[in-house]
Amino acid sequence: MALSIFTPSVTGMDAQSHAMSTVSTNLANMRTVGYKSSETMFYTLLGSNPVVKGNNSGLHSSRTDIDGVGYYDRTSITRPGTVTSTGNNFDVAINGNDNAFFILKNVEGDLYYSRAGDFSTRTENGITYLINNSGYKLQGFPANGDGTFGTSLSDITITYPEKIPSTPTSQVELTANVPATGVETSSYGITVYGPNNNGRTMNMVFEKVEGKINTWDVSFNIDGGTVSTAEPIEVVFDAKGTVLSPKNFDLTVTWEDGSTNNIAMDISHMTQYGEDTGITHVSQDGKEGGDFTECYIDKDGVVKALYSNKKTIDFAKIALAGFDSPENLTPINGTMFEASSAVGGMHYVIDADTANKNILVPEALESSNVNAEKEFSNLIVIQRAYSLNSSAFTVANEMTTTAVNLKT
Repeated sequence: MALSIFTPSVTGMDAQSHAMSTVSTNLANMRTVGYKSSETMFYTLLGSNPVVKGNNSGLHSSRTDIDGVGYYDRTSITRPGTVTSTGNNFDVAINGNDNAFFILKNVEGDLYYSRAGDFSTRTENGITYLINNSGYKLQGFPANGDGTFGTSLSDITITYPEKIPSTPTSQVELTANVPATGVETSSYGITVYGPNNNGRTMNMVFEKVEGKINTWDVSFNIDGGTVSTAEPIEVVFDAKGTVLSPKNFDLTVTWEDGSTNNIAMDISHMTQYGEDTGITHVSQDGKEGGDFTECYIDKDGVVKALYSNKKTIDFAKIALAGFDSPENLTPINGTMFEASSAVGGMHYVIDADTANKNILVPEALESSNVNAEKEFSNLIVIQRAYSLNSSAFTVANEMTTTAVNLKT
């Protein structure tokens, strides 16, 4: 029985020692990306004597062995940290949503959840993956190649060509003026792209038709190829100088390497005024080829490659998970968590079809949510509590020693 007097102070010192360790861990991780601080909570230890029901006063206890203190840790999972810009292409922060987590998978196929968005790449067997600092693979929805994404969760992989070919021109819209007087021919140069070249000048030549008013024969020539039409093109303007016919027609360009592309021409905005000539507007949908520039994550969470011609290739969209009770996630460490039945159902905060909700901030990271002032305040309280428990233990030890000496 004498030894029981040590229980409160011993459990108290043990609990305060653990609390000190928790504070130390929090302070050590103040600058750890996505770290969620923990707080040690205390509770009264219950003895072995049962609670019995009284005749009139409800429940009461005759325990004499209720003493000491226990502890457990509570992690502030849903309290976000500050978002800070980094400028790194594979950094991404979750902003303004406390119930959203990146999904990560280890080599055994187990899924974990995290707010730490400091990702990097690792190549295995010729395949490049996006991973976190523990080597776990970031999960997302693979690109279908048409601007949409699959619905099955998978590892995000990055595979891109160093060069991409040009995009052949298929549509041209031309706005220009053909002189009504003073010239017999008028020529207009238009840059068009073929499947295997980065743009050539196609000349559109207008020649007046003898004996016909406001009527022109139109022909085309291009360097490194030939241009053909289904039938000769005769463009007619009305007395006001606007195109009567044809306003639209099709061309076929055959290049010297044997490749071809069909071009739909729109000249409905051309005019025939005065003696001035010149192009005022050309739009066409072709693009030159491009060299790989960089990979990055955009504001929608899409992982993509950018090329020198401003064209992009999508690889995948990052998935974000949310839970019915996110505060019940099980901490594996300060930045990764595991789901159990206690979290309820899981849903996607960002899925294959989710448009930008300003949830993700590219080239930025969420810092830890450690409050240094609070931690140092807790440190003082813990130190005092430990000291008091230590004093109580010393007194109990002296009392026991005195009792033992009296018996001898």
